[in-house]
Amino acid sequence: MEHYYTRNTTVEHDLSNIEFRVGEGTLTLTTDSGVFSKKKVDFGSMLLIEKIPHTEGKILDMGCGYGPVGLSLALINPKSEVTMVDINERAVGLANQNAQTNKLLNAKAIQSDGYELVNECYDIIVSNPPIRTGKKVIYPMFEQSIDHLNEGGQLYIVIQKKQGADSA
Repeated sequence: MEHYYTRNTTVEHDLSNIEFRVGEGTLTLTTDSGVFSKKKVDFGSMLLIEKIPHTEGKILDMGCGYGPVGLSLALINPKSEVTMVDINERAVGLANQNAQTNKLLNAKAIQSDGYELVNECYDIIVSNPPIRTGKKVIYPMFEQSIDHLNEGGQLYIVIQKKQGADSA
């Protein structure tokens, strides 16, 4: 069975668009089957976007999906540099397409299994992690973040209580 955390999803395409209000702006986001929260930007992602402090630094969105968090942060922080990462090839393609559609030149997405292809350090790392993958996948995402944060950098994650927030 395929999930949104599958590297190369083969589920049939079902493209749709979401208009998402962010601060004083609006993002037009294309979504597809085989990616997380296809029909709307989920509550956890919206909460994460609201709580991240403004920065002109480097931001990493780990597990970006089609890009709602990373692209929102790029829009709100136009002098920042936002890198978005996901294992899902389809999600990465959508995140890059959405960056172009919204003219966010300060954002790019790469396909990587966690930090596998991440070779830089960041001021902020954000994640709405793929909790259904289990602790063996998500705990290394948390633990390895320290190796990819600049001095004084911060990690922000959002996890629903009913899906393991207490144990994480």
